[in-house]
Amino acid sequence: MNLATERKFVRENIRRVLLKEYLMRETERAGFGGLEIQRTPMGTRVVLYCERPGFVIGRKGGAIKDLTAAIEHTFKFDNPQIEVQEVKNPALNAHIMAKKLAIALERGWQYRRAGHSTVRRIMDAGARGCQVIISGKLAGERHRTEKFREGMIKYCGDSALKFVEKGYAVAKLKPGIMGATVWIMRPDAKLPDEIKVKEPAATVAQSPVSAAETQAPATPEVQESIPQASPSSVEKTAAATRTDLQIKAEKIRVKPKLKRQIESELKSLKEGEVPPIEEDLIDVEAADEQPDSESKKETVEKKDEKHKEVN
Repeated sequence: MNLATERKFVRENIRRVLLKEYLMRETERAGFGGLEIQRTPMGTRVVLYCERPGFVIGRKGGAIKDLTAAIEHTFKFDNPQIEVQEVKNPALNAHIMAKKLAIALERGWQYRRAGHSTVRRIMDAGARGCQVIISGKLAGERHRTEKFREGMIKYCGDSALKFVEKGYAVAKLKPGIMGATVWIMRPDAKLPDEIKVKEPAATVAQSPVSAAETQAPATPEVQESIPQASPSSVEKTAAATRTDLQIKAEKIRVKPKLKRQIESELKSLKEGEVPPIEEDLIDVEAADEQPDSESKKETVEKKDEKHKEVN
């Protein structure tokens, strides 16, 4: 960077500081709350924050016209355009609170009472933290500094530049001058060490690819290879198995004597009588088997006779 460029930046910043001091003096009754200067292609835009905008504008806009002319001629800003905005919450503005603290000290308030009341008012407005520093001849001929602090305050780093606002005012007393400095950390300050863990969602959203795959119709080959099991099909298969069992049961042949014996036993069980002994059943089965053995003997004898005739 060139030396001439550095001098240009220095001159520009000095001019802005002088303009801020001038507006602080001129708008003291209105409650000066801050200043923003922006350079635009159309000229210079000056945004002035104050507690009572009516004092800055004046009757029929006379006061603001005088300020515009002074800024243009005294400080050499090109085509200045002043915009006045009202401070919504004065208790969170460091410049306004520092000026009110200085006024309280000038009216004779004890420095401890003034400091504690200022801190309480700022914290009640919702600030995350604040610090009030009063320095000067507080209680004697010797200079000292008193600090009143509450909440959280950042002194350096990016958080201090973004979220901490500083204001300064001077109280003129008989023993001498007392300085009042106010630091305020805004309610919307988000520090880097503050981590908020989000709770997991109750239902996981389905991805578009999976949704498309599920909605796509299956080919006939896939449908044939993959049987779809439904409650109705399960019921049909169960019914078919039952009928098969019934048919098989009907095809079984039972000898008449054994069938009568089984029916009599079932009736006796229903009526509560004692069923017959297993030996009776065995005798019945043997009796049923005797005719079969006799018929076999007869067939064997007939075959022997035929064989003899042939010989």
